[in-house]
Amino acid sequence: MTAQPRASRTLPLFAAITAITAALAGCAPGSSAPPASPSAQPSASAVRTDAAALGDVTLTVWDQEVRGGQAAQMEQLNKAFQEKYPNIKLNRVSRSFDDLNTTLRLALSGNEPPDVVEANNGRSSMGAFVKAGQLRPLDAFAEAYGWKERYPESVLRYSRYSADGKLFGEGNLYGLPQVGEVVGVFYNRAKLTELGIQLPKTWSDLETALATAKAEGEVPLQFGNLDKWPAVHVFGTVQSRVVPAEQISTLAFGRKGATWNTPENSQAAEQLVSWAEKGYFADGFNGQGYDAAWQAFGKGQGVFLIAGTWLLADLQKALGDDLGFMLPPGSTADAPPVATGGTGLPFAITAKSPNPDAAAAYINFITSADAMKVLADTGNLPVADTADQSVPDGPQKDVFTAFGTASAENGLVPYLDYATPTFADTLGAALQDLLAGKATPQEFLGTLEEDYKTFAESNG
Repeated sequence: MTAQPRASRTLPLFAAITAITAALAGCAPGSSAPPASPSAQPSASAVRTDAAALGDVTLTVWDQEVRGGQAAQMEQLNKAFQEKYPNIKLNRVSRSFDDLNTTLRLALSGNEPPDVVEANNGRSSMGAFVKAGQLRPLDAFAEAYGWKERYPESVLRYSRYSADGKLFGEGNLYGLPQVGEVVGVFYNRAKLTELGIQLPKTWSDLETALATAKAEGEVPLQFGNLDKWPAVHVFGTVQSRVVPAEQISTLAFGRKGATWNTPENSQAAEQLVSWAEKGYFADGFNGQGYDAAWQAFGKGQGVFLIAGTWLLADLQKALGDDLGFMLPPGSTADAPPVATGGTGLPFAITAKSPNPDAAAAYINFITSADAMKVLADTGNLPVADTADQSVPDGPQKDVFTAFGTASAENGLVPYLDYATPTFADTLGAALQDLLAGKATPQEFLGTLEEDYKTFAESNG
């Protein structure tokens, strides 16, 4: 997942205090084990998979499943886990995405970190934690539980790093996600009908629809970019219409030999600027928060919203069957699908956890086939067994179909902020300047190229 769907930022001082308090009060007691290393990991045969025989254990779990459907699935699965394994007590610490990112780094550097954490896949989070030896490789557990048969490699690659944290997308497995994600186009069916707009089948159709909505006094594209990262998803959607998918993947995984200074990337930046200049975004979008934007869309303010499938449950609750979702249309109606996406934040085991077998049993439980059904029932998008879920026609079916299509046709490209340890901040700030008219498309790409090239050349 990316610098992603989550909540507004808190004040730095409050975040720091929260981090220290959580690190002291919300962690597994008595652990001072040294960081794990690949060579120190047990073989699959040494993994204890009978969780009921592990004795009395307290697992501290940090997650960011705080929104409606996200919170519901986690609460339901945690309750079922504790009913099945009463010997394992769960101490759950749940916080927003931004708060989790802020506090997790401090917690993992202490002597008593949580046992299980959701760690952002990107280099600045999971990559840095792997490099510091703060996460435990899960390959032995994956073999013991059959995770490689449960999940395709196209999913597992989003949680793979080399042991030194330099290579992303290959190497050891450090996490297992619950949900799949794809960034697409939410739309208000009722608004389309009122405006006489047919569902866009091509990118040109979408631009025509935006122009029609603007002319009729509607907000064509709801958008809030105060948090900076939301523009990453909008730009990625525009970019993937003109930049080949393999080039996007190379850039996003931080590989050598790629460059941002291409005519195609320039075209994407220019188109994004043109949308702002034409007034397609909500007024004051750079000063509006992410949550405020999607909530406004849920209240009927806006015809389209480019966002990820993690908003499904909340938007469906707000709009009901008026909500629709589609993959970003291509240049032609039959163009292969290309969309930003992958997985939600993976659940990882900290290197200093004294209870790795219990932690692995917990991760196995919340990512099992039964868990995937719970995810579907609570309005989430399961990353595995997606096609096996029975969901009603309407918004949820739209999302499941879109993710299934993009996955089956290898149309998912990684989040752009994965590229370097600092790229989330660099790209987010550069996009805000670009959309505010403070930087030209060429200056925007130059800023990205500097960060990207500096990292690629130093990464070995």
